[in-house]
Amino acid sequence: MATPTTTNGAHVVLIEDDPSISLGLRMNLEGEGYRVSVADDGEVGLALARRPDVDLIILDVMLPKVNGFEILRQLRREGRQMPIIVLSARNSEIDKVMGLELGAEDYVAKPFGLAELLARVRAALRRAAIVHKPAEVHRFGDIEIHEGTREVRRAGNAVELTATEFDVMLALVEANGRVLSREQILEKIYGPGHHGTARTIDNFLMQLRNKLEEDPQAPRHLVTVRGVGYRLVP
Repeated sequence: MATPTTTNGAHVVLIEDDPSISLGLRMNLEGEGYRVSVADDGEVGLALARRPDVDLIILDVMLPKVNGFEILRQLRREGRQMPIIVLSARNSEIDKVMGLELGAEDYVAKPFGLAELLARVRAALRRAAIVHKPAEVHRFGDIEIHEGTREVRRAGNAVELTATEFDVMLALVEANGRVLSREQILEKIYGPGHHGTARTIDNFLMQLRNKLEEDPQAPRHLVTVRGVGYRLVP
């Protein structure tokens, strides 16, 4: 991903098969100063998403040929870390959890407010622009968190985290040992007015423990404070 230093001029790939939604979004995104590429089926969308200059993807779930969840799964499996905002008429908690666990940056239910979606695009691009910050490394145990490059290492070996998993990890690191409630973590990674649930954070912590803890069932660092939330123990 060639993340821009500002959100203006970012290359957004829009994968949406509803022509009225696609046209309206494209016009408004271009009005915000973004370059926009559009696909109306999953096969073409996946090809567009693999271009090296893509900064952000807006992805419908119910697509012809290849559905949105499969596109998301393939992109993350290939190590592509650009922010992906999922759009879906499927508004159940299980669909939201699935999208976020597969590596979506955000999940927006249809029908959606245009101003809200554009704000989420700006926020996602700002978070992605952290790669331009000077490198800062946080260490605990045998784990290293490279904030500037968004890399994580355990015992010197690279650990692949999704963009949102990294944001959850960083929120706990920056709390400096303080307990964060699930609500506080949600607000830190998604901003106010988020759509996530406590179960969303529980799932992210489970994934982080599986990737970073020696014994995920008895974590030493990513600990639960019963009835309150989570804290990082160095």
